[in-house]
Formats: sequence, C-alpha cells, structure tokens
Amino acid sequence: MILTDAKILEEIEAGNILIEPFHRDCLGSNSYDVHLGKYLAVYRDRVLDARRHNQIDEIVMGEEGFILQPNTLYLGVTQEYTETHSHVPFLEGKSSVGRLGIHIHATAGKGDVGFCNTWTLEITVAQAVKVYPGMPIGQLIYFAVDGDVINAYNKKPGAKYTDRTLKPVESMMWKNNF
Repeated sequence: MILTDAKILEEIEAGNILIEPFHRDCLGSNSYDVHLGKYLAVYRDRVLDARRHNQIDEIVMGEEGFILQPNTLYLGVTQEYTETHSHVPFLEGKSSVGRLGIHIHATAGKGDVGFCNTWTLEITVAQAVKVYPGMPIGQLIYFAVDGDVINAYNKKPGAKYTDRTLKPVESMMWKNNF
C-alpha cells in the first residue's frame, strides 16, 4: 500500500520519515519531489571491475548547469537527506525528467527500512541534456510494511552505504565476497 500525502505528513510528525530540507509544496498526493544536488561523479575508467574499488572524479555543477552526454554513467545525489524507519521508500523519476530522456537509476530505485542518507542517482541520458542543481529529479514513494523488521538497514552489519554524505557514492560491490 502506498502512503498518501496525509499519511506521509503523519509519519513525518511521528518521526518515522525524515526529509531534510522539507518543503510542503514538494509533497504530492502520494509522493515527495526530490531535487538534484550540485555534485555529480563519473568513473575514471571506461571498463569497471566489480571486484575492485573503481575510482570516481567529482563534478561540481554551478548555477549554469552541466551537459550530460549519452554513453556515460553519471552518479548524482539528491539535495534531500532522508530517513525511513517504518516504510519502504522507492525513488522514481518524474515524468518531466523522463520526457527529457533522463534515467535516474539503473537498478536501485528501492530503499530499505532504516535507510538514512541522501540518494545516489545512477544517471544516464538518451541524448545530450543540460541539468541544473536544484532541479526536480525524482519522487519518493513510501510503501507500508507488513510485519516486524528484524534487520533495519541502518543497523545491519556490513551495510555499505550508511555514512551520511552530500556527494554521490560509487559502487561498493568490491566489499562483497564473491
């Protein structure tokens, strides 16, 4: 079941959802709009290796924006820091963003109960497009959870993306044993 705007506000008041900064006008009937932060990153190497720590180079966007190019994976970040203690958050692209050919996540649109951080975006584009810090980039949708949560993400041993950050975070797949 997806939370409505009234239920999202109720859960914020109860401390089960945190959105910083929170702007009431970003709350839709069943979602909350999030915005692109000023930091982007690209991997240094064209060939990535899942067993090693692939290094990234940071891009700081100015108010003039930045042109994203096809065939490049950009890591972006939301301006909003969020905490979700009793629901499953999903980050989806906004239709206006999709109509520009911008995909904001390759596979990782679902968060876990207990996720507390900004959201790293896995951005690709169908054609060159200029983006700007602060532009609406996606929407958070919250799903109710049925049952008790035994292993919240922020308390899970070995969780790789728990350090609070304002910048995109590269893949930590290399920390897995395989």
